[in-house]
Amino acid sequence: MPPFWETYRGIYQNISNKGKIIMRMYDLITKKKHGEALTDAEITYMIDGYVKGDIPDYQMSAMLMAIWFKGMTDHEITELTKVMAKSGDMIDLSAIAGKKVDKHSTGGVGDKTTLICAPIVAACGGKVAKMSGRGLGHTGGTVDKLESIPGYQTALSREKFFDTVNKCGVSVIGQSGNLAPADKKLYALRDVTATVDCIPLIASSIMSKKLAAGSDCILLDVKTGSGAFMKTLDDSIKLAQTMVAIGELAGRRTVALITDMDTPLGYGIGNSIEVMESMDVLKGEGPADLREVSLQLASNMLYLVGKGTPEECRTMAEKSIADGSAFETFCTMVRAQGGDDSVLRDYTKFPQAPYRAEIKAERSGYITKMNAEEIGETSVVLGAGRETKESTIDFSAGLILHKKYGDEVKEGDSLVTLYTSKESALADAEKMYREAIAIGDEQPVKEPLVYARVEKDKVEKY
Repeated sequence: MPPFWETYRGIYQNISNKGKIIMRMYDLITKKKHGEALTDAEITYMIDGYVKGDIPDYQMSAMLMAIWFKGMTDHEITELTKVMAKSGDMIDLSAIAGKKVDKHSTGGVGDKTTLICAPIVAACGGKVAKMSGRGLGHTGGTVDKLESIPGYQTALSREKFFDTVNKCGVSVIGQSGNLAPADKKLYALRDVTATVDCIPLIASSIMSKKLAAGSDCILLDVKTGSGAFMKTLDDSIKLAQTMVAIGELAGRRTVALITDMDTPLGYGIGNSIEVMESMDVLKGEGPADLREVSLQLASNMLYLVGKGTPEECRTMAEKSIADGSAFETFCTMVRAQGGDDSVLRDYTKFPQAPYRAEIKAERSGYITKMNAEEIGETSVVLGAGRETKESTIDFSAGLILHKKYGDEVKEGDSLVTLYTSKESALADAEKMYREAIAIGDEQPVKEPLVYARVEKDKVEKY
């Protein structure tokens, strides 16, 4: 005899309304609660009904919790992602010549790689039509960084966006229009039902926006460590595999890199500070860790659009920095979007923070702990990030690290300089920063910058 829920579901699925099977959210929750896979039609009914308001929050909350406990198959996650993507605008990039590649980072501290790898790819003949988000909490947003450049417009008409990509090879704008509204509504519910940390839901949230954005290829930068959403390497690889599977099943060539976020990337944290550091890298200078991660991301983006072998793409990316073409490509994009590119050549033209403070080491030794998330929260206190969606960003605020994880320090050495427009924030920021790091006697072993590369049915660990 079949289980009671099979009999119960069978009764309702055999009821028809003018030849159409009647679905009820109650039955779908029961099905998922017992670990069964939802059909494509059931997923469509659930998401469409929730977006329209026909399915209430309390029933969708129950479904989210059932998914948290029971998971979803790759096919279910892909179908969920596709339906979420189609809940709003689906961007058609066919007006842009050539193969388009998108890049997404799961978020971190000092993660300014889009400002570097996007112009590199464009300088090498790729096309990057990128819609980015704003920062919230300890993670910075690419749009906020770009808006620290005087005059830079992150809101463009679709025609202007396409024209900029065709002329410059790259355009980075804010997410606009009605892009994946199902994700926005579901994320708000996940946030208050303790279901944010669920790989199927994280993957479908990220990939629904990527599919809706319309690029042919997708490179994913999945961060791992204290400053990342995924704290362990195993969880980061699982998330990467899930998102790569979604992209491939949806017909988009997709690759993921697992990169370190135990330590902030580069030395600068804060909007205009990170723009300046990114320009240093594009000029052939800047921090070695930021340069290396950016080159690996750019090389994989070029590989995805068919510019050569991974080795050839790496050489191409390095050459674009050496000959200045990547930097000039970024400047061209900035001018095309109304920005003043003179600040990229003369950093003193950026608005300067009126208050600063230097934090010095109270003992000698080695930096044995550097909690990236807590350092990111320090930048928020200084004014560089948002505590709520309504918070105003101070583009000049942030911090510049002078010592990082594994570095030797002497008593009295400068560890970091804090920048802010709120003098009252300096004391709290110093306290937070000191709690985020530790100085010990033994030099720790530094972790790799890139842990793994994930393709369809393949994980290559470094």
